[in-house]
Amino acid sequence: MKERHDHSNHHQHPCGSCTLMPRRGFMTTVGLGALTASSGLLADRAAGAGEPAQPAKRPRVRAVFVRPKVDRYWMGWPGAAYDVPARQAQYTKTMTEAASSLGVDLAVTAEPIAELDQMSALVTECAQSPPDGVLITAMSLNEAWDKIEQFITKRPAEVPTVVFSPMGTSFLNHVQAMQKAAEGTKTFLASTQEVEWLAFGLRMLHTYWQMKTTRICVVRGRAPEDVELGPIGTTLRYIPATRFSEEYGKVEDGDEVRALAEKWTRSAEKIVEPSPQDILDSAKTYVACRRLMAAEGCQGIAVDCLPHVKNNTAPPPCMGFSQLNDEGIVAACQADWPAALSLRLTWLLTGQPGFMQNICVNTANNTLMGSHCTCPLHLEGKDNGPAPLILRTHAESDVGVAPQVLWPEGRDVTILKFSEPRWGAPPETAETAAGSVLLGSGRVLRNIDTPPSGGCRTSLEVAVDGVEDVRSLKFLHHQVFILGSHKQKLRSYCELSGIDVTSV
Repeated sequence: MKERHDHSNHHQHPCGSCTLMPRRGFMTTVGLGALTASSGLLADRAAGAGEPAQPAKRPRVRAVFVRPKVDRYWMGWPGAAYDVPARQAQYTKTMTEAASSLGVDLAVTAEPIAELDQMSALVTECAQSPPDGVLITAMSLNEAWDKIEQFITKRPAEVPTVVFSPMGTSFLNHVQAMQKAAEGTKTFLASTQEVEWLAFGLRMLHTYWQMKTTRICVVRGRAPEDVELGPIGTTLRYIPATRFSEEYGKVEDGDEVRALAEKWTRSAEKIVEPSPQDILDSAKTYVACRRLMAAEGCQGIAVDCLPHVKNNTAPPPCMGFSQLNDEGIVAACQADWPAALSLRLTWLLTGQPGFMQNICVNTANNTLMGSHCTCPLHLEGKDNGPAPLILRTHAESDVGVAPQVLWPEGRDVTILKFSEPRWGAPPETAETAAGSVLLGSGRVLRNIDTPPSGGCRTSLEVAVDGVEDVRSLKFLHHQVFILGSHKQKLRSYCELSGIDVTSV
């Protein structure tokens, strides 16, 4: 029997009552060079572990306003009380602040587009020098939509476009007409009173570009090969499975490894099975993954990890994956690249990490149970405190280190997975792979202890919205749970990107 270790003076949280711990013409533009990357690493990551590749440039987004050249409307929406210059200044401020935060080069044209020939000039500009996205703000009910439709139907197909219609600038018929005109194009129209939504609109364009430029290192039994996924542009960089254990074997017990092991030990509410050496060895998997990504020019990794554990050539990377996902660097188990894509999209669009899990159902309670041996701690994003952590072994092998993360009861949860049917297998047709997602929502009911239950260390039970019988759920292995309600954000992004959505 493996000796059990308890290295903590803290009590173990009952798994079911835990909460998160506190912790110029038309062409005159104003350019904004954003300074901050959205996927920056946590300050306390292991130093010297190798840096995943960063894009050589930032996405370039054009922003314009469509309205007549007046400062006040009379007897027409959005109304005489609508201060046109003040509102445009407000929209500009919202966009530029978001661009600075995200790392987007934003070029805002202050002179409004009031005539069709001005919109033709924008179409020509985008054809000659395609931006990475266009953000159009409608500022007139009666004199904006013909120009916007002109752009939507004549622009280069590869330029994703977000249209923002603040309340008072569209009726339902305008939205319906635009939906019809935009069908089959990379367009999303947001008709809303929430000015702050502009920041999310820019985030969608940023995410679209990031997904297009992302490279994910897939460590699974193949000669080196790049596979580009047509619908989203992400590149899968396949490398031989042996590279993981080889890289792991090169990692020494240096300062960065010891510092990370100490951090995990200090952060744990309780340590049940792992020894101090287990924790050090687990920290080495984190370093090995970062070095592989740096060597292959990738921003994420998916490892066929179980053979290394079976052959005793490397320990389970569960805790290392947890750390990486907390830092916004995607790490997925079992070389499951659709799960890695799901985790990447989750982080970019919501700023939160996802939890990939094995899907089980509770037919007695009509609920879904998700279980896996790796899970991020900062479920609400890296700027928020971690969930309670218990250090365990990898359940299937009872070796190494795996996190048991306790999720907050009663909170909303979103369910997501790119719908490639054969999880982890190479895409059969790269031109169509990753063209659809499974999407749902629910609520966290309770955490599950293992033992007495079987399965992986982080396990939780979820009530799924709108499901009368869980036996009717679509089985898609390694679905991703995201803490919070993000279904509409993800659906909006999928519409912009041309990704089909299927309900769970």
